[in-house]
Amino acid sequence: MNDKLVFLGLLYFVQGIPYGLQSSLLPVYLRGAGHSLTRIGFTKILYFPWVLKVLWAPLVDRVGTKRRWLVGTVSGLGLTCLISAVLAPEAHIWGVAGTLLAMNTLASVQDIAVDGAAVGMLKSRGELGLGNTAQVVGYKAGSVFAGGGLLAVIDVAGWSWMFMLLMFVYAGVALFVWGAPVLDDETVRGQQSDASRRGGQGADAMRPWRLWRKLLAVPGTPWTVLYVLTYKLGEQGAVTMFPLFLLDHHMTARELGFWNGVIAMGFSICGSSLGGLLLAQFSIGALMRRVFVLRTISMVFQSSLLTVLEPSPLMKGMAVLSMSVQHFLGGLITTLTFTTMMHCTQRAEESIQATHYSFLATLEVLGKLMFSALAGGLVDWFGFQVAFLFFLTLSAGTALHVWTATFTGAIREHQLKEQPK
Repeated sequence: MNDKLVFLGLLYFVQGIPYGLQSSLLPVYLRGAGHSLTRIGFTKILYFPWVLKVLWAPLVDRVGTKRRWLVGTVSGLGLTCLISAVLAPEAHIWGVAGTLLAMNTLASVQDIAVDGAAVGMLKSRGELGLGNTAQVVGYKAGSVFAGGGLLAVIDVAGWSWMFMLLMFVYAGVALFVWGAPVLDDETVRGQQSDASRRGGQGADAMRPWRLWRKLLAVPGTPWTVLYVLTYKLGEQGAVTMFPLFLLDHHMTARELGFWNGVIAMGFSICGSSLGGLLLAQFSIGALMRRVFVLRTISMVFQSSLLTVLEPSPLMKGMAVLSMSVQHFLGGLITTLTFTTMMHCTQRAEESIQATHYSFLATLEVLGKLMFSALAGGLVDWFGFQVAFLFFLTLSAGTALHVWTATFTGAIREHQLKEQPK
């Protein structure tokens, strides 16, 4: 099991690097250059490959092995970092945007392959909890490394050396995956089932509506689809805009890179880790009810801080506390969510499991992406206080949706299936 966790954690770590670069480093850089919140919000369009990944997920299922897809995409990420190292963002902003778009494309394909490998590796409820913890923690650690750590040292090390470092990281991981023994069984299974994949999924490729019908027919999928589209809406708006409020009134870019990019994300990793441990002890329904209510309360506290515009040590401390609590709860919720998604996917046929999980993960990204892109416009149009009231309303609505489902909906069914016979 330890080999599986190291393998998954490392791959999700390098997968989180592009997200950290774009979510933490790029907004602070653009805001410091005087760009509007609306324009910063529209940079989320660079995440668009994650929305499209469900279209090429069947290809990853049918062609080649997971090992080849992973080595190819990780190597491609290293190559894009090498290209980025020779581009100066001040003079080649569109070139930098192009490399970030390429990194998101490659990372989205890598995500399909590693998710498919994880679905096959993780069997018991205990393995699911630990595996999804490795997934979320690894991804967020990569995001912290790129968006917090590199933001804190970029003034010293420089843009080019930062991307050269990332290139060597990707090269090392590609070599690790090439020789990883945990994928040996996957290669054998791929050879044994190659003929059936070509036959069954080839027919689905000619009739894509059959594949979509299979995906939606998996038990629990309709509820899970609605949930992953909406569960992060209010939180995502607050997480995106509150640091920029602090940049405008209370913190420098360097302070924000440390407190939001490193410390708060460290709390997020702690929350994700705790989620995996709690899943081994308690039912997922009981955990989700309590955590979603706590998240709503934390957003009430954070919204109240928007009335304070004068900088002070007390305000700065309250802001750091607010971001830390919010990221901690957000990390915990993410682990519970991805465990719910993987549990739903394991009910599907093995031949469509990677596609099914990619379908759910795509919708999860789509829900966050659409609202993140619009959040800046809402703040520009209505102001921080009105926008955050809207974010809070969305968060409360999601908590009510989850609370109902734990007693009468899909999560209730999940809990009943987990009870020992």
